Amino acid sequence: MAMKSYPLEKAFTFIEPGPVVLVTTYNNDNYNIMTLTWHMVLDFTPRIALATGPWNYSFDALLKNKECVLAIPTVELAEKTVCIGDCSGKNIDKFQKFGLTALPAKATKAPLIAECLACIECKVTDYLEAQNFFVLQGIHAWYDDEHKEQRRFHANGDGTFVTDGQTLDLRQFMEDKLPFGCK
Repeated sequence: MAMKSYPLEKAFTFIEPGPVVLVTTYNNDNYNIMTLTWHMVLDFTPRIALATGPWNYSFDALLKNKECVLAIPTVELAEKTVCIGDCSGKNIDKFQKFGLTALPAKATKAPLIAECLACIECKVTDYLEAQNFFVLQGIHAWYDDEHKEQRRFHANGDGTFVTDGQTLDLRQFMEDKLPFGCK
């Protein structure tokens, strides 16, 4: 089989499949939730970058308060997660509209989402305006070990999604490179 040219404007769909996340923020006594697929892990501490801009209602809260929570939904929340990203928190309370539970976080005013598998409280450490990148530092992580569904879902960038499948455990080949706590 030979490689064939592929439209450059679609090339990002090969890289995109990180898990879809829900970003919670707090601003002016209101919570908000934003769906996000444009993010990447920068290191093991964890430092995470996300891309968003002034077109999103959560943008001002991220700039002003310099904090958020990254909540990781699983496949049973896929439709809600997509619908959350299709409306603005400027006009509605997304927690109420989508029947989600805001839980208090340990170190941020932005809430955790009880229905998610995991949540990472983050502080904004940098904003790269030209790229619309926020650099986040995780400061506290939460995990629901009783959450029955574990499969996350990933955006392909074209309105379709894939879900996690079988996990391959290949740690034996990279044990010397795994961060402390992952061995």
